[in-house]
Amino acid sequence: MSHKLDNEGKKSSHCTELYGSIPPTCLPIVYHPDYNITFMGLEKLHPFDAGKWGKVIRFLKEEQFITDSNIVEAREATEEDLLVVHTKRYLNRLKWSLVVATITEIPPLVFLPNFLVQRKVLRPLRTQTGGTIMAGKLAVDRGWAINIGGGFHHCSSDRGGGFCAYADITLTIKFLFERVEGISRATIIDLDAHQGNGHERDFLDDGRVFIMDMYNRYIYPGDGYAKKAIKKKVELDWGTEDSEYLQKVELHSEGALNEVRPDIIVYNAGTDILDGDPLGGLCISPQGIVKRDEIVFRAARRRGVPILMVTSGGYQKKTARIIADSILNLQQQGLIGAEALEGEGSSSLVSGMMCTSGSAGSRFTTV
Repeated sequence: MSHKLDNEGKKSSHCTELYGSIPPTCLPIVYHPDYNITFMGLEKLHPFDAGKWGKVIRFLKEEQFITDSNIVEAREATEEDLLVVHTKRYLNRLKWSLVVATITEIPPLVFLPNFLVQRKVLRPLRTQTGGTIMAGKLAVDRGWAINIGGGFHHCSSDRGGGFCAYADITLTIKFLFERVEGISRATIIDLDAHQGNGHERDFLDDGRVFIMDMYNRYIYPGDGYAKKAIKKKVELDWGTEDSEYLQKVELHSEGALNEVRPDIIVYNAGTDILDGDPLGGLCISPQGIVKRDEIVFRAARRRGVPILMVTSGGYQKKTARIIADSILNLQQQGLIGAEALEGEGSSSLVSGMMCTSGSAGSRFTTV
């Protein structure tokens, strides 16, 4: 994404509800029940667990880490919000059910009227996208934030794929660059099992964004053009296990953050690295995933750099439990939670009385 486009975006900045005010009693954890995709069982035709986000929330509630009243309710990204990155032509193409069926890899969507596809499939994805943008601002204000959804790293400004219809990572960074003073450099640490070719294509010519991507070299998308945007590329072999994996996570995440000190870290924490995942091809244990997330958050905390985590890919039923366990571990380690906010100063988002924002190798691929 060129600076010229960036400057044009600034000239056409619009009024958005995604940067509304959030009360201080809320943890910077963003979610909405609309994240979950349920429609006549069609969502089961893709290996993605389209209800995993709600399961994560349920587990966190059971552990008494969160309640409905202390997390932030995501808002759906509007067309104007999406146009900060996406082309009008691309958004118009999503009005064709065939296009959405191809992107989500759910062929029967072809036969449904687009108004149903919009309501039952794309609206949940737009709400998750809005949640990521909101969490980006929260991370800057609070030091950390987690969107329980998002991480659609295969989508770029003009092309979707791999269950990714909206470029939430690119959008979040562009919103921050355009609207938040002092945010001019970002680092993406993408640890999903698949290459993040969407944000790579978007930031190919933007020197303000440093991308570290660590992925299985043999699986989708294999986008050689997008790889040119990766500043720290770590390609893994089939069946990589915990010891080698965690060593590389620590070595290269530290190296990336030492090379360029960013104003914000966007951490794409896909759990499709889990042993047995039908698409990831790696052999990382649940404990390895928990440790991986801790390594990244510790690296951010040590440097005092705000971090936003999105959950991205992960295709097994046990994935939701692992995400919840990882978030609970971050809290137990003092890396997130109320105690992690102490000394961060007052948030420019803070006001109001509710945790809602006010105005102001398979045929399947992946997220």
